[in-house]
Amino acid sequence: MSQQIAGLVFDKDGTLFDFRISWGRWAQSFIAEMAQDDDHADRMGRAIGFDLPTMHFAPDSPVIAGTAFEIAGALLPTLPNFNRGTLTEMIDEAAAKATMAEAVPLHPLFRQLRGAGLKLGVATNDSEAPAHAHLAAHGLTDYFDFIAGADSGFGPKPGPGMCLAFAQAVGLDPARVAMIGDSRHDLEAGRAAGMVCIAVLTGLASHADLAPHADVVLPDIGELPGWMKLA
Repeated sequence: MSQQIAGLVFDKDGTLFDFRISWGRWAQSFIAEMAQDDDHADRMGRAIGFDLPTMHFAPDSPVIAGTAFEIAGALLPTLPNFNRGTLTEMIDEAAAKATMAEAVPLHPLFRQLRGAGLKLGVATNDSEAPAHAHLAAHGLTDYFDFIAGADSGFGPKPGPGMCLAFAQAVGLDPARVAMIGDSRHDLEAGRAAGMVCIAVLTGLASHADLAPHADVVLPDIGELPGWMKLA
């Protein structure tokens, strides 16, 4: 199977970047900026399934695989002076400034993948502007042939739109593309697009959560060259 793969489309958060560290910091910072007091901060945290003292995300937190619009919807009851559109914009602006922690050393990995002739893309439920900002901050943008977010016009995951758009953009049959992600949304999107589905464990989901939906489960994306038997 791996010998037939000519393109890789990556989720961003929990796949390229460690989810707990990256988005735990973001949630702490955003709540601290918006909350009126400690009680308000706790209510905001609960609204998005985030425990401030432990930086722990609940399995159903919209931050894990949701869009900025969905996160705004969850927060809106705790921020009645804002409308959902404005709050979505504020979340995107804060997300673009968030410091991402690489899940593995990314430059050597992507040099190897590009050197093997693979087409590479990013499909994230984050908005496109923060996605570009995060990749640019780590000097990664030029490795990718395609970068899309939930607001890029292809729909969010678990819909297959972004995956199919990547395949079309690089001229590959979806069957020759692998979708790599850390959540069921990622794997369901890849499966709906007819792609190979690779799960990684650098997000919040467990092996047991992801294995039924994946063709293979790897500890992290650093294991891709070995699994693909790249020279």
